[in-house]
Amino acid sequence: MNHTLVYYGNETLHKAAEDVKNIDQEIIDLINNMYNIMYKYNGVGLAGPQVNESKKIITLDIRNSKVPPMTIINPEIVSLSSEIGPFEEGCLSLPGISEEIIRPLQISVKAVTPDGKEILINADGLLARALQHEIDHLNGIVFIDHLEDHIRKKLRSELKKIKKLNIA
Repeated sequence: MNHTLVYYGNETLHKAAEDVKNIDQEIIDLINNMYNIMYKYNGVGLAGPQVNESKKIITLDIRNSKVPPMTIINPEIVSLSSEIGPFEEGCLSLPGISEEIIRPLQISVKAVTPDGKEILINADGLLARALQHEIDHLNGIVFIDHLEDHIRKKLRSELKKIKKLNIA
């Protein structure tokens, strides 16, 4: 199946994704497609809902870091630090929009790798930020949902334009 990036307004982005129950060839093909799309648009992370698949899959490649590219399935946040900080975030599904979002600075996530191995990721910096952003996607949340209403109102005309990018 050929996947494409979906944009703000697509209903898959606004609902909770489903657990992956079986890692089969279809899931591996989806992961490969996700990497292709993520690299095509120069992203550092991509979640299943962003390619119109309501599945708990995340691909990440934080280039220029010591962290190798990774795919995680069915991620679950097990802890967040109480220390928080701002960082400007953008999103492939919201092109041209970036805003400062306050999130915890450290995170621990348990997940499964494509080969079925359970892992625990303890992250800080950009990896912690990217994990939280992508896990939000799996929960039907886009980063602008974290903004105050008056900031979202300022973005209204841009958001209307982005919604029109979705292929009917």
